[in-house]
Amino acid sequence: MAQNGQQPLPLIMMRELADNVATPLFLVDRDGVLVYYNEAAEVLLGLRFVDAGSLTADEWSARWAAEDVEGNQLPNDQRPIAVAMRERRPTHRPMNLLSGDGSKRTIEVTAFPLLARADDVVGAAAIFWERAGAG
Repeated sequence: MAQNGQQPLPLIMMRELADNVATPLFLVDRDGVLVYYNEAAEVLLGLRFVDAGSLTADEWSARWAAEDVEGNQLPNDQRPIAVAMRERRPTHRPMNLLSGDGSKRTIEVTAFPLLARADDVVGAAAIFWERAGAG
């Protein structure tokens, strides 16, 4: 978060975009704190953002655990959103999303960093959808 408590402009703009797309979109700040996800994401995640609120990376990772498509636990640092921020590049992978209610969904995730300047990652966005024939 910016020093004055205001989110950086790329995060503000991405949230606005998220509100206007039908694709699930998940948004984190530079520290991996969940700052927003849209209504389409609420359907896949099984929880409204207004009820989840802002969550640290550890909190949202525990709420929505992840596996690779072979069923092996996916460490937080290997999730697409973490890779995108760390490596400052878009990344994509299929994975399983495990909810606290025991449900498992196979999803595709594309994540990309949000930059204030070329050397300043201010967060990341992940766009995801359920794989056809999965679920």
